[in-house]
Amino acid sequence: MPYTATTISNVVEKINRSYFLPAIQRPFVWDPEQVVALFDSLLKGYPISSFLFWDIARENRQNWQIYRFAENFRFGEIHNEIAETDGRDVTLVLDGQQRLTSLLIGLRGSFTVKSKWKRWENPDAWQRKRLYLDLLIDPSVPIASGEDDIEGRYGLQLLEKAPRSNANSVWIKVGDILDYPGEEAFDRYKDTLLDSISDRLTRSDERTMTRNIDRLYRMVWKDEIICYYTEKDQDYDRVLGIFVRANDGGTKLSKSDLMLSVITSKWSDISARDEIYGLVETINGGLERKNDVSKDFIMKSCLLLNDLDHVYKIANFHNKNLDIMRASWRSVKRTLIRTFTLINRLGIDRENLTSLNALMPIAYFLHKSERDLTERETPENIRDIARIRRWLISALLNRVFGGQSDSTLGVARSTIASSLTTNPSFPLGELNNSLTRHLKRQAGLTGETIDAIFQFRYGQKLVFLVLSLLYDDRNWGSVPHHVDHIFPASTVNRRALMGQNIPFSVVERVMANVDRIGNLQLLTAGDNISKSNESFDKWIRTRDQSFMIRHLIPTDQDLWSPTMLPEFVRQRELLIRSRIESLNNDSIAAE
Repeated sequence: MPYTATTISNVVEKINRSYFLPAIQRPFVWDPEQVVALFDSLLKGYPISSFLFWDIARENRQNWQIYRFAENFRFGEIHNEIAETDGRDVTLVLDGQQRLTSLLIGLRGSFTVKSKWKRWENPDAWQRKRLYLDLLIDPSVPIASGEDDIEGRYGLQLLEKAPRSNANSVWIKVGDILDYPGEEAFDRYKDTLLDSISDRLTRSDERTMTRNIDRLYRMVWKDEIICYYTEKDQDYDRVLGIFVRANDGGTKLSKSDLMLSVITSKWSDISARDEIYGLVETINGGLERKNDVSKDFIMKSCLLLNDLDHVYKIANFHNKNLDIMRASWRSVKRTLIRTFTLINRLGIDRENLTSLNALMPIAYFLHKSERDLTERETPENIRDIARIRRWLISALLNRVFGGQSDSTLGVARSTIASSLTTNPSFPLGELNNSLTRHLKRQAGLTGETIDAIFQFRYGQKLVFLVLSLLYDDRNWGSVPHHVDHIFPASTVNRRALMGQNIPFSVVERVMANVDRIGNLQLLTAGDNISKSNESFDKWIRTRDQSFMIRHLIPTDQDLWSPTMLPEFVRQRELLIRSRIESLNNDSIAAE
């Protein structure tokens, strides 16, 4: 069948009426600048490539999950609404969703974006913007930019409110052009607009304004800009093949989008797209702490937890594997939620989790043992949580899953599977031993790893993980806490020390130790507020012996003055080293 050409107005009129999206399509991912750039290209008459559509026979319409285009889009959304298509002829867009959605947003809808410095959860942070055009901007005039001039652009902007026109700018909402399908109606609109502001414009401005609004009208209503091919074959496998071919070049579709497309095409009884994106949203925003997982992590976990080849490639998403993944989906989803609930309660989240792959062995253990360690505080659960915490932190500190992590994951999975045949506990020792052999370097908390720990400084992601090893507490994620300077930074800064007439050489040595691990501790929010910026030698005298034992505070009071901070840090780091070295065995008593 040959390609067909039509106008933008004709296509936009059909979006969400007869043109919809198949479940295999990814969400809308363009940013506001790309939307504006598309309209600029169209106004200039540039080609925007062709489109690929698929006509679904009416008797097959109910066999597929069908979605609406995003019309009023909120930046960061990953869900499209399910379409109700009863009584309609349906054409699905296989290639061109980003461009068609942008046309819909610019002409009929809006783009809601977050203000740069405000928090995501703040309702006032979000601005709903529509596309406007300044008719007095001449696109033939280059824009000065440093040494070279760059190509001129039309005066398009996504704005929250309609700007006021004046002698320098005449603004219209781009979508208003849809109200004038006929030339007579358009001419009346143009004349009315010119009459309302002609006394403020020069003849040159009037010519620019007329050219621009005429160009917009032709672009939307007259020029057959949209060129598309329509597939009519009802064989879904053929259509999926066309879709993959159409989206397998350049950067149009990511590898993970293709993976999701394959899964979605085969899970006929549920929407894989909704399930996987829903789980991503639950893990990232619906648990006790914020996480940062992607659909890639979810889909790769489906392979690993089902003892399938876990290398993340399309070849592993064949029909047999997809059937296995579908049958286990409910339990896999439950396992992943349990995994993130557990690590969040340990205080580990998107702020300090440096490798998602490090969570997969934990998820595998929970999946195969069919346990929820956070459900009840039994002695066995407490011991396994402690083992998991030690193993995960050492894996992150040692970057166990950097580089070629697929083979490392395979070793970890085999070790856990073998261990579970004889012992229901998390195999901390066995894992460290097998990973050490595989990596040909230490995977546990020994030697060079401990030395490297003392190179961390305040503010780095891994500092919390290091400090949490010093405590038996498991619930840092449930208790407000801070990484705190033992000697408050305000009392040992350069100005404070020089004000005490301390020699410059001593000041430099003290300053070099302020942010070291030896001067850091984890304090609950209440303790930290009570401590405030009071000098350490005064505040510590208000604490009892158990506090100093808990935080590994050297008891020699001669070390408690600011000038002794270097020696205090050295002594405390010896205590920290001893504590961490004691964690290497697998014998963990229930707390």
